[in-house]
Amino acid sequence: MRLARVIVVVVLAALASVYVVAGAPIALAVFGVQVLYLLKLRTWWLLSTQALLVYTASLAGGVSTGILGFLAGSLLLTPAHRDTARVLAPFVVASAALIDAARGGATADATITVILVSLVVFGLTRLVERAGEMHAARLSLAAAAVAAERLRLAAELNDGLGRSLEVIVEGGRRALAEPDGAAEVLASVTATARAALADARAASANYRATSLAPELVTARAMLDAAGIAVEVRGGHTEPLGPGGALLANVLREAVTDVVRRGTPRLCVIETSEQGDERGNTVRLRVVDDGHRTAEGPDFDGLRLEEAGGTLTTGLSPSGRFVVEATLPRGPSTEAAPSQAGAGEAGAGGTGAGGMGAGDAHAPEFSAGRRRRRPLPKLAHDASYAMSVAVLAAVLVGFSAKTLLQLDGPLAIPAAACLAVIVVMQLRSVNGRHMVALTVMAVLTYAPIPVFGPVWLGAAGFLAGPVLLAFPWRAAWPTTAAIVASVAAAGMLFGLPAPVLANSTLSALVTGLVVYALLRLAQIVKELQAARESLARAAIVEERLRAARDLHDLLGHSLAAILLTCELARRLKCPRERIKEIVVMAEGARADLRSVSGEQRELSLAAEVESARTVLSAAGIRVTVEQAELHLPAEVETVLGTVLREAVTNVLRHSEARHCAITMRADERGLRLRVRNDGVSAGKTRRGSSGIGNLTTRLAALDGRLASHVDGDRFTLDACVPHRAPVPAQM
Repeated sequence: MRLARVIVVVVLAALASVYVVAGAPIALAVFGVQVLYLLKLRTWWLLSTQALLVYTASLAGGVSTGILGFLAGSLLLTPAHRDTARVLAPFVVASAALIDAARGGATADATITVILVSLVVFGLTRLVERAGEMHAARLSLAAAAVAAERLRLAAELNDGLGRSLEVIVEGGRRALAEPDGAAEVLASVTATARAALADARAASANYRATSLAPELVTARAMLDAAGIAVEVRGGHTEPLGPGGALLANVLREAVTDVVRRGTPRLCVIETSEQGDERGNTVRLRVVDDGHRTAEGPDFDGLRLEEAGGTLTTGLSPSGRFVVEATLPRGPSTEAAPSQAGAGEAGAGGTGAGGMGAGDAHAPEFSAGRRRRRPLPKLAHDASYAMSVAVLAAVLVGFSAKTLLQLDGPLAIPAAACLAVIVVMQLRSVNGRHMVALTVMAVLTYAPIPVFGPVWLGAAGFLAGPVLLAFPWRAAWPTTAAIVASVAAAGMLFGLPAPVLANSTLSALVTGLVVYALLRLAQIVKELQAARESLARAAIVEERLRAARDLHDLLGHSLAAILLTCELARRLKCPRERIKEIVVMAEGARADLRSVSGEQRELSLAAEVESARTVLSAAGIRVTVEQAELHLPAEVETVLGTVLREAVTNVLRHSEARHCAITMRADERGLRLRVRNDGVSAGKTRRGSSGIGNLTTRLAALDGRLASHVDGDRFTLDACVPHRAPVPAQM
């Protein structure tokens, strides 16, 4: 924003300098008032001061009536009684025409000059204001986008999972009230719990599918834990859409293969975007130095070709193994959501911490009844359109001034040349166009012998884009050469010294005005794109948070409910188990609210007792070594989530007979370890997202997660550093 204000101040100073050079030092005071207007010091007394200055300069000092444009621009900017100001601005323009007519001058030219100066003053100042407003509103826009996304998530989840939890609670209460029909009710509740758990996992996978970021975090954690140096170079923008799930599957399988081999010393993961005539393409490359042959991991079932993508593997000329996948961002990836993996981190599921490559047929959320909506369309800001409109008006005004000075037969070809220049100028808003710059250069110098010294003003049209197209070290010398060429041509035409000075300075001022309008138009567009990108990124992050909570919190609760339902159905007198089902379903409702955006803090002690109860109910012997500490709430919440995930994995992915939960504190922080037996050797799982979720949660607290398999035992270690753990008072 500072750059934008500097640009405007320089242009206003350049405009004022034209009148100072013409012998009106009072223009410096007018410039000072205009700077105050730029700083939003806008009062009627200041406006009256400016009116006194410009009319004194014009009437008493004989200065060109163009200086009245400063007053007209200020009137358009005045916030108080804006309607009155807008009425007065045309009167200022009309008064300039009357003054010039009384002097016997060119009334049309004077009128256009006043209008141009007022447009420049108004347009530049308003663009700076709008840019500032857009910059200040970027966070509120992101917050609004997140709030809207939370409402959408809440409505979607409450409609599906919320209704299922209500059925489970009501069914449990009915089974307690009617013991004779409990078996039938429990069968229905069990089926509902099983379907709800499948829906929660599918929804978690779908929310993750638009982003590759969680898988990059998981990949880094896996490679770090395996002692492999890793470099991650992210060059893509999110959200990726459903195709993100396919690329995530490729990344999981490639990194799992690297860890499984155990020989690489370095792995480089790189993402990038490319654009061509077919649209934007996202590329993922995984390179490692541990392969001795071209034999690579098995990517069967990923079906990138069906989504319009490509997948290649092989040794590079330098002997490194490369996995490269490309996928279009467009609609061709819409067939891909079912590729998203929906599993959890394997408690011994894989030797590398449970990171697989995605189930080939994960169910759609709510059994395919609802498709997840795309990103909400963000409102298009009118600032960019205003900036282009002001630029076009100023260019047309400058062109009209030139045409007024030409004879009739030359006006038509001159108008055609100026029309081409204006079009090329407007194209310059959207980037650096060397062809357009070349065309403008030709149309600036080639017609001079035909149109004479009148055409020297066209050099200002060329100077503006030159300042925009090149770095400063090249732009300023080139602009200086353009201005010098105007002076040289004027000398060849034999222009009087005052006219020559005016033409040369006018070319420079015109170039600065054009540059300022072009640059501010670009700044407005960049700010608009940046704030919308920020809002999209915030929405993606909110979806990832919801996916983590669905997986780690609600998934655990539903898995525990399902396990208890199945146990209750085997008992002759399941009353106590049914009570547990009702209590857990009520707790799952709180988890659902947390997924929908309500902050919920977990108690680590309560999670330990819950883990003991759930594991014992499954016939698993549990030993707990618990450190009594006063922990920060965020630490308890994260470690409680880690424990939930670990317990869920013990139940789902092992045949454990014993599970040990250990917590130890030292000066470095708190370490939570969950160790279980019953892991099948060589058993692997695909589509795991639990390790990525937990790694992301711990990383927010500068913590680390590690996992490893030793024979039939799986160990999950989470370490969270925090300041001086304080022993709890007994």
